Amino acid sequence: MDRRAFVLAGLAALASTALARSGAPPLMLAEVYRRGMPLADYWVSEKYDGVRGYWDGKRLWTRGGEPVAAPAWFTAALPAVPMDGELWAGRGRFAHAVSTVRSQTPNDVAWRQMRFMVFDLPAMPGDFTARLAVLRKLLPITEAPWIVPVPQLRATTHEDLQALLDKTVRMGGEGLMLHRGGSLYRAERNTDLVKVKPYDDADARVVSHVPGRGKHAGRMGAIWVETPDGKRFKLGGGFSDAEREKPPAIGSWVSYRYNGTNPSGLPRFARFLRERPDLGD
Repeated sequence: MDRRAFVLAGLAALASTALARSGAPPLMLAEVYRRGMPLADYWVSEKYDGVRGYWDGKRLWTRGGEPVAAPAWFTAALPAVPMDGELWAGRGRFAHAVSTVRSQTPNDVAWRQMRFMVFDLPAMPGDFTARLAVLRKLLPITEAPWIVPVPQLRATTHEDLQALLDKTVRMGGEGLMLHRGGSLYRAERNTDLVKVKPYDDADARVVSHVPGRGKHAGRMGAIWVETPDGKRFKLGGGFSDAEREKPPAIGSWVSYRYNGTNPSGLPRFARFLRERPDLGD
């Protein structure tokens, strides 16, 4: 075994050990972009609307620490080095990605429509720009075109970033991601990784249902949710009639949209966006 292969194998072993201890992959999480942020050292890429996937060098995991039952052919060509990315079925196909990834019986037809969009190498030493250089040497893989290195461009001005965001959204994309070139991979939420979207959104866990009144009598009227930092608030808007008939289960995760926060830190004008079964029940 040459030195490079030995180092990669060692990184994979360390990642597997850390995952076994923590129960979930140690992932870097994004903050929200705000105008005025310095952009000089950031890379920009599309934000893929799929399921976060973590390859520990041996197998795939979801963000919540659930093993992904991907077909053997899907992962056979992946190198034995931890990779962070998105299991993606294409723009506007989030539901397909979630159902495919969550199925414990891999469906070849469904997986043939999936891509693993790789954007980082969590266990690799060095800053993001250095890790990106290594990633570009590892990928793409000729015999596995479904393993895709995420295209990265240098960010410039806020105006150029907004123009790129508008173009991406018009084409059916969800938004953009900014990654600071000089950043180490830190398994926490920080501004080294920033999401740029046409609206604010976040995730919360469902803690209770509120019965509906008036036109919603006999079905769900709203849900109470709790954010990861313990804040609780009610979501009553954004639901379809079908979602009110069969609301998100208590204990499940949902995404919501909002317009900034009030002085107490609670989101303003929060409304339901969609269920997030990929975050675990």
